[in-house]
Amino acid sequence: MTLGTFWFLIDVIFWVGFFILEGFDFGVGILHSFVSRNDEERRICINTIGPVWDANEVWLIVAGAVIFAAFPLWYATMFSTLYLALVVLLVALIVRGVAFEYTRKIEDPRWRTSFKWGLTIGSALIPLLIGVAFGDLLHGLPINANHQYTGNFFGLLTPFGLYSGVTMLVLSTLMGATYLTLKTTGDLHDRVAKLSTQIGWVSVLVVWGFVTWAHLGFAPGFVPNPVEVVAVLALIAAAWLAGNGSEGWAFAMSAVGVASTVGTFFTQLYPKVMISTTSRAYSITIANSASPTYTLRVMTVVALVFFPVVLVYLTWTYVVFRRRITGPRLGTPAEGDLSSPTSPTAVES
Repeated sequence: MTLGTFWFLIDVIFWVGFFILEGFDFGVGILHSFVSRNDEERRICINTIGPVWDANEVWLIVAGAVIFAAFPLWYATMFSTLYLALVVLLVALIVRGVAFEYTRKIEDPRWRTSFKWGLTIGSALIPLLIGVAFGDLLHGLPINANHQYTGNFFGLLTPFGLYSGVTMLVLSTLMGATYLTLKTTGDLHDRVAKLSTQIGWVSVLVVWGFVTWAHLGFAPGFVPNPVEVVAVLALIAAAWLAGNGSEGWAFAMSAVGVASTVGTFFTQLYPKVMISTTSRAYSITIANSASPTYTLRVMTVVALVFFPVVLVYLTWTYVVFRRRITGPRLGTPAEGDLSSPTSPTAVES
């Protein structure tokens, strides 16, 4: 294995980690406006991801940074090609982050409603746009000999890219639903548990269509890639387990389904990183876009030192905040900032 291939795999790991960890964040953000019947239940939904959502977004930054450092040609072409789409993505990230912090700063219902829908729409746009970008990488885009995109913004909206975006949106919603069943109690929990089963079976159909299209359209040979098979089987298991009340296993299987679906993009793409529909000779590969060997060696040493530290810290965070969230304790005010002691509190499941 070359260092270029090694860092391609590292980048895949970061994208998988992002869509698993931030995927349930997005799902909660999407669902909180629909599964909650009052302001207290909406606060409970938000508080389930309150301690972790901003840390999970770091995986997106690192995934982009790996491309920048390890594959500068890929970074330059992809980010300039997707520039306008990335601006929309950035706006969605900003609106979503601001909604977490400012929803409860003013008691005006219009203020809170605006930020509620800002969080919902922002959480939906992010996986949709990144899914479209992944689909475009696999489908191919018009790139010339200078590795410059020769199309326009609407040329990015390929049918396969749009379907890929919908796939990642549905999977994020499933992750959010199964996560909420682990973190809530009472009527809210029961409603989300029922909904997670329904979303699970929808995810099975959507991902089956995705892997079929990806394999028949872009993969050589008729035999399915093992990653594609795992994606469909994991989501069937997630839907079935959610219906049977096995909440932890349902969440785990939905995570496997998300990981396998993201893996499908990159296993089909390898050893290329961007495909040119103008001429295959203009495609960008791992070999022609990788940084010099010395740079990759330094990056490898840094990754081997610090990546385990990040994993330990991440695990510790989720252990600390592992408990379920319920309403305020008897005698505490119903209103308050999300970070205040009067917010919905954690209890043992």
